[in-house]
Amino acid sequence: MLVHLRRSLVLTVVALALTFAFALVGTGLSQLVFSHQADGSITANGSTLIGQNWSATKCPGHPLGSCVFQGRPDDLGPYASAKLSPAEHPGDDPLVANGAPGESGSTSLGPRSEELVTYTKELVNYWHARGVDPTPDLVTTSGSGYDPDISAEDAVVQIPMVSAATGLSRSVLMRLIHQQTRGVELGFMGTSYIDVLQLNEALATLEK
Repeated sequence: MLVHLRRSLVLTVVALALTFAFALVGTGLSQLVFSHQADGSITANGSTLIGQNWSATKCPGHPLGSCVFQGRPDDLGPYASAKLSPAEHPGDDPLVANGAPGESGSTSLGPRSEELVTYTKELVNYWHARGVDPTPDLVTTSGSGYDPDISAEDAVVQIPMVSAATGLSRSVLMRLIHQQTRGVELGFMGTSYIDVLQLNEALATLEK
């Protein structure tokens, strides 16, 4: 009887020790190798993994959002909220727009959709009003509706808008874009990209 009890207690202690050891080792390795991802990629301004609604940023003397770089239209124009456009829309809301929670998912609008044509024209006009000749990325949505990244080209075409609103020169903004451009993953996967949140955080340090 005592032998069986002792064996059960020993097994319980060993199992608990291994369980906690596994958790601690896993946490330690994740912090060592993937600390940014393990901590949730959260900064003081939000998550670097989720697109932000930069179009609502106030820019005194200039149109909303013109003093920062903006992401894909998941978070602006007709896709951000029905309050920004009289047209109803089926998806691609940001995480939060005008105080209302959004939802992930694409619009599933086909190339012959009149609704898609209307939204695209509205987005083109949105950018032209800010002095930007938009790239295809800036007027087309991502599959998730939360894309936090843009290409260097997407950022470069926004330089006239950001320069006019902040007073920073084109050369300064070009250098900033170059600094914030990340290479392809593992040297061969995908394309180079810029996280818009981190780009705007770096931009804020230049404006101070």
